[in-house]
Amino acid sequence: MTTQFENIYYGAGTDVGKIRFASSGMGWKQLEGDKTVTVSAADIKWIQWLRVARNFQLRIILKEGRRRETFDGFLRDDHDRIAALVKQHFSVTLEAKEISHKGWNWGATDVQGDDLAFLVSNRTAFELPLANIANSNIAGKTEVSLEFANADGGANGKKKARAVDELVEMRFYVPGTHTRDGDDEEPDEETTAAQAFHDMIKEKAEIGQVSGESIVVFKEVLVLTPRGRYDIDMFPTFMRFRGKTYDYKILYTSITRLFLLPKPDEIHVQFVVGLDPPIRQGQTRYPYLVMLFSRDEEMECELKLDEETIATKYNGALQQRYEQPMHEVVAAIFRGLSGNKIIAPSGFSGRDGHTGVKANLKAIQGELYLLGQSLIFVAKQPTLVDFSDIHQIVFSRVGGGMSHARTFDLKVSTKSGSEITFTSINKEEHEPIESYLKGKKVRTKNEMNDDMMSGVVAALSDEDEEMQSVASSGEEAPQPRSMNIDDDDSEDDEDFQASSSDGGSPTGSDSETDEPISDQSGDMEMVKAGKKKLTKKKSDVPGGKEGKDGAKAASASAKSAPKKKASEKKAGEKKAAGKKKDPSDDERPAKKKAKKA
Repeated sequence: MTTQFENIYYGAGTDVGKIRFASSGMGWKQLEGDKTVTVSAADIKWIQWLRVARNFQLRIILKEGRRRETFDGFLRDDHDRIAALVKQHFSVTLEAKEISHKGWNWGATDVQGDDLAFLVSNRTAFELPLANIANSNIAGKTEVSLEFANADGGANGKKKARAVDELVEMRFYVPGTHTRDGDDEEPDEETTAAQAFHDMIKEKAEIGQVSGESIVVFKEVLVLTPRGRYDIDMFPTFMRFRGKTYDYKILYTSITRLFLLPKPDEIHVQFVVGLDPPIRQGQTRYPYLVMLFSRDEEMECELKLDEETIATKYNGALQQRYEQPMHEVVAAIFRGLSGNKIIAPSGFSGRDGHTGVKANLKAIQGELYLLGQSLIFVAKQPTLVDFSDIHQIVFSRVGGGMSHARTFDLKVSTKSGSEITFTSINKEEHEPIESYLKGKKVRTKNEMNDDMMSGVVAALSDEDEEMQSVASSGEEAPQPRSMNIDDDDSEDDEDFQASSSDGGSPTGSDSETDEPISDQSGDMEMVKAGKKKLTKKKSDVPGGKEGKDGAKAASASAKSAPKKKASEKKAGEKKAAGKKKDPSDDERPAKKKAKKA
């Protein structure tokens, strides 16, 4: 007699099935598929009942290696029926396991079988399967970061079409110190509690210590992304990157592309590995691994595989022994184990015969490679764009069209609407890049000539505006000085009266000349003429309004000069007559000056 329960989940999966209980054991079958799980009654050690996210879980602990099987989705009312069934068929008592519902984030950790349990008040708050822990890192002196493998990848690496939320990282705060027990040869060692917890996770989750023998090991490989030197252990289904701080376990099924790219310096070669899903360091994701090798570095290695395995399992893609440059050996082994082909530049050559062109992406300097079906920019974080995703590539001058610019910009517009601009590319690379892209049927647009012409037009328009601004700024030019004889200076001259001692001609001690400087002489006229010329030069601004007006005023004053001389001569004769007529009037100028003061 069998008893069946519907809508039951197996393990942490999302597939729904049904489970049956019988005297021989129990079995689960997927509703939409052929997957089945069976548990023999002779292998059952004990069974637990506990509350989980999907209602209640039935946990079966097996005798062999304390392995366990879990089934979720039972209802609370099913407890009594299942307790009677397991007692009847398996002679096992159903144990109810208490779960902590306090929600505290402070407690203790304990390894229970294949799980890492977090306990609060000696009750389990949650459990983490050790098999799902992909990496453990010490983030600071008191923090340990656990990274989890992508559950959708699984063993075959195939992703499900349905997107789900998954736990990818968890951090534990582990303060204090821990003393490791030594033996007779080594004394006890004191270390931080975080370091002890990290070492325990690596040991239990088999991080860094994997079962089985590696095929080949590459020592001290320089990795630019993520930066550091790593030992790379190659296993049949995955590879292990072991560094001083971080360790990574990467499945071959997560490798998407392989690039072997020579640097323009003709000394180094870059090996780029594309990953999906990417590896993580905290909040930083690395979808590409960038390794750097020297061209002249040779390597000899022998794979720990027999010829039959190489011929049957890897279809002859590997060799049992390699004696070549190191970058070629690493690329060949990655290609044979992952099944991905190596992508290398072919068909494009720059001005110096190099396959890579130096360029900048924002403030990051790197190398731009034009490949057969894509272009890739290799820097700290490589950028890959397929030709099939490109809407248009625009060539433009840097700085808005300077004819003497030595570099140009290359803007890539994708069909999704995003734009990527590579700057500071040598202008001599423009012709080979454009001809190569046209040969690949990529839509291009050259704005370099348009920018040059617009720059020349803009320069000419700036000169015209400057000339126009000089001509239109006449209001700031100095005003011409008017030649009016009735100004304040002339009034002071009229008020002046010579003293009694100056009434006659000067003596030889007063002047070295025979005749005095007066209005009657030509000296005063020469001084006034000099003032007129100076006034004319100040007011003569080319193209200015005041300059033209000043010229007109100067010509008018020149025409009236004879008349002014005659009037000045008459005024001088009247002054002389006044002086001789009434000497007593010498005191009048002093009185006028006192009144003015």
